[in-house]
Amino acid sequence: MADGYLISIVDDDSSMRDALVGLFRSLGYDARGFASAEDFLACSDLERFACAITDVQMPGMSGFELKRQLDQRHRSLPVIMITARPEPDLMEKAMSSGAACFLRKPFDTETLVDCLEKALGV
Repeated sequence: MADGYLISIVDDDSSMRDALVGLFRSLGYDARGFASAEDFLACSDLERFACAITDVQMPGMSGFELKRQLDQRHRSLPVIMITARPEPDLMEKAMSSGAACFLRKPFDTETLVDCLEKALGV
C-alpha cells in the first residue's frame, strides 16, 4: 500500500518533523522532512511527492501560503495541515483552502494515517 509514495513533512519543530518522518517510514512510506515551506518548494524533485503534511504556523512562509504556492504551480498535491494553535476558525480556513485534512496537535497516529490514506486515495 505504501510502496512508491513519497511524503513530505514540513515543520519547523525538528522533534515533530523527525517523529513524523520516522512514523511514515516505519509504515513503509518514503518520507522526507523539511524545516520550512521555502525548503520544500526549493526541492529539486518536488514533482515526486504524493502528499505534503505541513504545520500551519512556521517562521517565514505559513502552511496556508505553502498550499497557495503549490496551487499556483498547478500541482494537485494533497496537503494535510496540522497545528497546535487553538483558534476556532483555522479548521474552516484550512478546509476552504483545499486542505485534504486538518488536525490539531496532539493528534493520534491512527487519525493521521487515516488522513494520509484518504489524501492518497488508498
